[in-house]
Amino acid sequence: MNRRIFLGGVAISSLGDSLRSFAAAVSSPKAIIDCHVHLFDVSRPQGVPWPSKDSGIYKTSLPDRYQKLAAPHGVVGAIAIECSPWPDDNQWVLDVTAKAPIIVGTIGNLSPGTPEFRPQLDRLHRNGRFRGIRNGNLWEGDRGKEILKPGVLADLKLMAAANLVLDTANLEPTFIGATVRLTDQIPDLRVIIDHLPSLNPPGDPASRKILDADLRQLAARPQVFAKISGIVRRVDGRVPLDISFYRERLDHLWEVFGPDRLMYGSDWPNSDQFASYDDVFRLAREFIASKDPVSIEKFYWRNSLKAYRWIHRDASQAILQL
Repeated sequence: MNRRIFLGGVAISSLGDSLRSFAAAVSSPKAIIDCHVHLFDVSRPQGVPWPSKDSGIYKTSLPDRYQKLAAPHGVVGAIAIECSPWPDDNQWVLDVTAKAPIIVGTIGNLSPGTPEFRPQLDRLHRNGRFRGIRNGNLWEGDRGKEILKPGVLADLKLMAAANLVLDTANLEPTFIGATVRLTDQIPDLRVIIDHLPSLNPPGDPASRKILDADLRQLAARPQVFAKISGIVRRVDGRVPLDISFYRERLDHLWEVFGPDRLMYGSDWPNSDQFASYDDVFRLAREFIASKDPVSIEKFYWRNSLKAYRWIHRDASQAILQL
């Protein structure tokens, strides 16, 4: 090989590597907040309501285990989302995370519209890390039929006045429609739609058109946010780990909600049923990497701070200021 050509090729290759490194550095956020993790301890005497003993994720999942997996990716904080209907577990999560600065906020499980709701909310809200509740097709059944009842609305209005948020869960098109009507009734309630990539659109065109219209209504409301969580899924007995498989749906959500509303969530350790934390993080990163640096920062932490008003707990989070 001609030495001049060889050296020229080396120089071009080095320049390409440098440009790729520069692009990665420019697009990297200051730090990352993971907006969806679950905590539980299967060794407790009373056990846990989830996951079941025959589940592949039936393994104690606490902040120290999570931090070892997430910190190498630049994650400095996480929101712990309830995974238990037991009232006492709201306090259990707060106690477990008291000495775990990586958990910057918790979302509990309370039942609005019941006599117990207000005293429970008042007690839990005294802890600044308690940021709201999750409500949806979970332990309580079909909440889309319940969420617009007068007693439920009254309690959610109280929650909005307390600057707390409502996470939705286990989405179906009917619950998306109910969420539109809920935000009509309580326009100042911040609502966060969990696992939006896992929402399967209806097969018939008319129903799909209604769902798309509902999502666009929610996306037009500044108090509504959505998580790019629950990306990975099993299809025909296998789990695709190539972003090309998920990109069309993710691009559609980006087109609907835009850079000011979407947030990163891993859904750990539920996600371990499908892929490792490394793979889940990689897929989200490969999706967001093509966006501009400002949008990347919004996705990884700015939007989460607007939505959850989470608590800064150590120096690694202190740099994240709006």
